Amino acid sequence: MGAGLGASGGLARIAAFCEGIILPAHTLSGEYFGSWGPQPLRYYLVYMLIGVFLGGLFSATLNQRVGISVEKGSAASSRLRLIFALCGGVLAGFASRLAGGCTSGQALSGGAMLLTGSLVFLIFVFIGGYAAAYFVRRQWDD
Repeated sequence: MGAGLGASGGLARIAAFCEGIILPAHTLSGEYFGSWGPQPLRYYLVYMLIGVFLGGLFSATLNQRVGISVEKGSAASSRLRLIFALCGGVLAGFASRLAGGCTSGQALSGGAMLLTGSLVFLIFVFIGGYAAAYFVRRQWDD
């Protein structure tokens, strides 16, 4: 299809759909969302994203693993954990749209084609993750 796999494209199109319900003229005239036209949900990544979510939910429900909780260390409050999660999610979402794709798309598409840039990118994602973990580790320790 000439496009890779990933989650951020589907999420962006769902956001365009939601904005189009509230402000249709503004959405269609925008440079980013407007380029997808009046039906942004007509794209394969939207259906892939919904399928992955529903498949995971179905599997978790069958295995009685569905519940709402905040996983955190004893040194962190639930509020702090949720703030960190929200900030990390917003930063990752912004960066994925700025870069034209998310890390999962880079790993799935570029890694599957054995592209040097994708493989180097993945190595540095893990290095960055371990480096960042050093600074937030104390939130999980006593």
